[in-house]
Amino acid sequence: MLRILICALIALSITQLQAQNRAREHGLDLGVLPTGTYNAITDVPGVQVGHYTMVLGDSVRTGLTAIKPHQGNIFQDKVPAGIFVGNGFGKLAGSTQVKELGNLETPIVLTNTLNVGLMVDALVQYTLALPGNESIRSVNALVGETNDGWLNQIRYPALRAEHLLEALESATGGKVTEGNVGAGTGTICFGFKGGMGTSSRTVPASSGGYTVGVLVQSNFGGVLTIDGAPLGKILKKHYLANKLYDQEDGSCMIVVATDAPLDARNLQRLAQRAMLGLGRTGGIASNGSGDYVIAFTTHPDLRIAYDSRDLRHIPVLPNNALSPLFLATIEATEEAIINSLFAAETMTGFKGRTVESLPLEQVLPLLKRYGVIQD
Repeated sequence: MLRILICALIALSITQLQAQNRAREHGLDLGVLPTGTYNAITDVPGVQVGHYTMVLGDSVRTGLTAIKPHQGNIFQDKVPAGIFVGNGFGKLAGSTQVKELGNLETPIVLTNTLNVGLMVDALVQYTLALPGNESIRSVNALVGETNDGWLNQIRYPALRAEHLLEALESATGGKVTEGNVGAGTGTICFGFKGGMGTSSRTVPASSGGYTVGVLVQSNFGGVLTIDGAPLGKILKKHYLANKLYDQEDGSCMIVVATDAPLDARNLQRLAQRAMLGLGRTGGIASNGSGDYVIAFTTHPDLRIAYDSRDLRHIPVLPNNALSPLFLATIEATEEAIINSLFAAETMTGFKGRTVESLPLEQVLPLLKRYGVIQD
């Protein structure tokens, strides 16, 4: 009990106190579209994010992140969703039903590989306990993961169901904590400390003025590229550079939210474009990297009542209107990954292993040399 209490206090302090060192604070202006107010997935109306961060002793470095599409009972008020699998070496529990029916009926939860089953059960129990769900006999919980086993003693059963409840209850809109928090606590990206990252874009009023927000759990490898600058190559820290960095596997979970009125088919098309954003950063979707994208819309007219059997007349955007949203998704995904690197801090964990944060003292001058950051 004492250990759990200490862990909870550490989790709270990290979430509250971690400095946000985002890419734009250093003059990096990725893409051509403007960001939303917070440059976060929570710029999409109704979306909330909650983290639970667990740093325990010298070996446990893990956590979970919960994303709520809206603040009501999601099972009773489902939202349209689509899923794209960039590379299937991973676990996204509940994905087949989302692809079949085209909707979400629970929050989305991200965690580490060996905690997927636990989080599914916890999310099911959370959903069954909600007022109005007393007669429900089936719940499709959606839980994804990346493997944090290099920095985290992943076989140790540290997380509990109550930790998910804490993340769900503390989920808020507005500013989203990034870096070494939640599901990104023990992750690694391009050989540097990875973590959680987020970004958003708004499309022009002539294209509907919609917002696209992205949240990533970055834990993958390749050759780091920032706005075209080949940093991994210059720093000689990339996949196949030497044996130390040949651990390119790990996975990336990407969550895309929008307020645009899209059906499940076009949300799946939106999800596909997120992989282009990952590619822009130098990610290679390696053999052992599970790269999954979940896209959903919060548009209130498209919500699906659980017990409805009536004919629906719903306004959705036609295919020809999707290109601005595709660009927004690509740009927001790229910047969310870069933000996860900028916000992350050096961490020492399991077996005394240390993963350094992105060396800004080297990176920023290089970005200026390549014209990515203007003096």
